[in-house]
Amino acid sequence: MQPDVPNIDPQLLLSPDTSRLANPLVSTHPVRILMLYGSLRERSFSRLASEEAARILEALGAEVKTFDPTGLPLADGAPDTHPKVVELRALAAWSEGMVWCSPERHGAMTGIMKTQIDWIPLAQGAVRPTQGKTLAVMQVCGGSQSFNAVNQMRVLGRWMRMLTIPNQSSVAKAFQEFGDDNRMKPSAYYDRIVDVMEELVKFTLLTRDVAPYLVDRYSERKESGEALMRRVNQASI
Repeated sequence: MQPDVPNIDPQLLLSPDTSRLANPLVSTHPVRILMLYGSLRERSFSRLASEEAARILEALGAEVKTFDPTGLPLADGAPDTHPKVVELRALAAWSEGMVWCSPERHGAMTGIMKTQIDWIPLAQGAVRPTQGKTLAVMQVCGGSQSFNAVNQMRVLGRWMRMLTIPNQSSVAKAFQEFGDDNRMKPSAYYDRIVDVMEELVKFTLLTRDVAPYLVDRYSERKESGEALMRRVNQASI
């Protein structure tokens, strides 16, 4: 008995193809991870936590690049030809996964964290630069442990059509977790960051070669390339 789905074009509704999920063209280069942190303070604990995570990623064999948000203008406060915007967008395009690490300020991620995300375009032509990339979210807290910032960043990751991994990190009383050498002390918080980075690398290796297939959509197959470009550009205004 045929399913009663008259609104669907059967030629465009594609059953999952397991051979596409087991793509034989496996990339051999190291996983490419972009680190974004959310504070401009000279001793920024979100930067220090991000640097610690970067060291762990490199120990796991990843290639890591970090964006310094110093000098990045507010979104729409400068043309997208601004050097810091060009740098950020080039790094976002290069990456296969990202780590976002923000302090929690007034129960939310910081403005500089949101500004970085806002400058990463939802669409360039009919292409979504972040679609299918992996994402890990972390936060540092000045007081007791909280999850407001990571929860917000998960919403943004979903909006950017990223594959946000299940694990996450929230470091309470971050000022107590770093020594005078700016290295993170051994603790359960440190071990959690190791867990998160391990998971990020695994998910990135699992998905990077099949990401275009994973995010291929029926609704977009119905549209012509020109119509799709018009729609995503309208959505990004």
